[in-house]
Amino acid sequence: MNSTVNYIKEWQQALQLEIMHLKKYGSTKYLVSNGHLLSNDGDFTYFFETGSSVKVPVGSNVRLEWGGIKQDGRVLSSEGKSIIISFERSMGDFIGEAFLFHDPWELLEQLITRLDEIKRSKKKRLRIKRLMDPSMPQKHPSLAKQSSVKELYARSKFNPVTFVWGPPGTGKTYTLARVAANHYFQGKKILVLSHSNQAVDVLMAEISSFIKKKDRFQEGDVLRYGSQSGESLAIHEDIVTGQLLGKHEPELLAEKEQLAEEKRLLKHDLAGSFSKRDSNHLLELEKKLARVLEKIRQKEMEFVKEAKIIGTTLAKAAKDETVYQKEYDLIILDEASMAYVPQVAFAAALSKHIIICGDFKQLPPIAAARDSLVKLWLKEDIFHRAGVAQSVEEGELHPHLFLLREQRRMHPEISAFTNRVVYNNFVGDHVSVSSSRESIRSAEPFAGQAAALIDTSYSGEYCMTERTSHSRLNLWQLLLSFQLIHESYVDGAKSIGYVAPYRAQAEWMEKLLEDLYRLERQSTDIIAATVHRFQGSERDIMVFDTVDSYPQDRAGMLLTGKESERLINVAITRTKGKFLHVSDTSFINKHVYRSKTLRQLVDHQMQNGQLIARKDIGKWVKHQHPRLQWMHARKLEKIIEDLISTKDEMIMAIPDLTQLSDEWKQIVMKRSPEVKLTIISGNRNPDILSDTFICLPVSFSFIIFDKRYVWLGVPVETNNRIHPPYVSARLDSSIIATELSSQFKKND
Repeated sequence: MNSTVNYIKEWQQALQLEIMHLKKYGSTKYLVSNGHLLSNDGDFTYFFETGSSVKVPVGSNVRLEWGGIKQDGRVLSSEGKSIIISFERSMGDFIGEAFLFHDPWELLEQLITRLDEIKRSKKKRLRIKRLMDPSMPQKHPSLAKQSSVKELYARSKFNPVTFVWGPPGTGKTYTLARVAANHYFQGKKILVLSHSNQAVDVLMAEISSFIKKKDRFQEGDVLRYGSQSGESLAIHEDIVTGQLLGKHEPELLAEKEQLAEEKRLLKHDLAGSFSKRDSNHLLELEKKLARVLEKIRQKEMEFVKEAKIIGTTLAKAAKDETVYQKEYDLIILDEASMAYVPQVAFAAALSKHIIICGDFKQLPPIAAARDSLVKLWLKEDIFHRAGVAQSVEEGELHPHLFLLREQRRMHPEISAFTNRVVYNNFVGDHVSVSSSRESIRSAEPFAGQAAALIDTSYSGEYCMTERTSHSRLNLWQLLLSFQLIHESYVDGAKSIGYVAPYRAQAEWMEKLLEDLYRLERQSTDIIAATVHRFQGSERDIMVFDTVDSYPQDRAGMLLTGKESERLINVAITRTKGKFLHVSDTSFINKHVYRSKTLRQLVDHQMQNGQLIARKDIGKWVKHQHPRLQWMHARKLEKIIEDLISTKDEMIMAIPDLTQLSDEWKQIVMKRSPEVKLTIISGNRNPDILSDTFICLPVSFSFIIFDKRYVWLGVPVETNNRIHPPYVSARLDSSIIATELSSQFKKND
């Protein structure tokens, strides 16, 4: 057992290192004001106003800082735009303004405590030993041609640990729900866990649906415990603790609502007056409400005690003794590849049998500290740390690894790459997936293609680093990607995702969509984000913008580093019917090794006829958005119109001012005398006079009129790395105009 104790010690050290890092860098910070002392009865209780709703759970430890003083406290109440905090020491009667810090490491401290308890239990240590060294012989009966549900049920019944590899679209939720239900039908007690509320909601809803379909549902047996995300459980309110309380204890909930409303009205009054009577009344309400909430908690504990299938998050399981002090027949841990190894170990210690389900080809857990122990135990998943993933790399499936082999999400033209390159041909397509995705494939853009590589080679040198974050941006690819979203929307797409490896690019797209597509987003699911936001979700159409291009001299680590295969895999496998990949293939071919997943993706798409060349833009841009228009860069009539109607300011960025043609010099002179001209360039040209000259290198040309109209790609002759046909883009967006000009501010 020494090895298991050593594991636990290392996990606790890794968690402690992560806590230390979070304590230094990771607090959530809120501004609070108008702090008044409510009472000094033992502890000192203060009421603060907050600018916005502060989501800090009651009972949480917080830190208040103002001036040079730091004081630890505990949250008594946090509702609306106010918060009540208890401190051990007085800070006077009034605090004008201060910062409140809520720290995310409490959950990690609770996990350390749970691991301490596991150390003292021989039975629990043995369960962890089996988890970390799954070398025990298989005990389940092996039958030919049995369904996934039957095989997984048998494995989880006879073996202490079963790893389930669930690549995207392979029916993970369907399979786990039916296995859970079949154990429940045999009288077993089951705990369903995941790191996210949404994943728990989805799985518990599917379990409930299946049991109801079999007409074997009994109220109280299936329980979703803790916070719920909402949508998935909308038609399964009979498994949610809040709804069960409403049915069985309506008076208790009514009293809670009444006290909460009284408190809200009193807090509103307190903002203007802090009389002793009002302060005492508020504290009395808090005490009454605390008593009611404790009664509700006791009732919830009874629900948990009676339930046969309980679903909650890993975090709640580790901090709530109602969950962690029980013994279960089976644990089902979903999305395990995103959980810390110590969290998985904690889960495994609660039961004789555990199913650990996830996809180790997707994103790993996230931790901030850089220590080697943190890297070993908090930044890699249980599949790798238990040696299960390594067997796959060697071309075999571990005896205790069960693979869901058929994907039903992606059109085969999309999955062909991930099935072969990422999943080593272990995964195939279900026969139905081609026909079920045909309607999306046959729509624009690129009707009849499920995958397309939109090549931006020789369009110019548009890749830059954002001024403050140094995250990469590519405005040309951003606008092309928006055009793809627009073409998709116009042809009826209902769910569209835009994913970029760099936060700055994703944020700029979010701003562009909010500006140009606010109305459309009210009826269509369109999201722009980095890859982490998309894990666990799916979209009809995905636009994958790789951003990297010239004048950068290397590809970013996000696309070429150790985790790049997982990142690219998630970007592709969110897609149901159309995968649109925006990339500079000339840059990738030069700067990315053939062995890297991104290069393999580009090569695959080119070899399979999915390339959309730069010269094809006139064929696929069929719907010009009123505020984003594409045109030939040599046709200058529209730009002259904008110039003549400009009233205040013209900003002109030119890589090499000496290359400006006589024609363009004449155009610039046509502006009104009241219009101030700012020129941004790495060198001056004495023939061109401007009101302001900003001496900064710029790799691509652009013009901004009146902080609203952005022209990209003109003057065309001043751009590097550009081949015909010459294309320019005109964007009407004051938001992007402001963002772009701020990237080239004159340094003070």
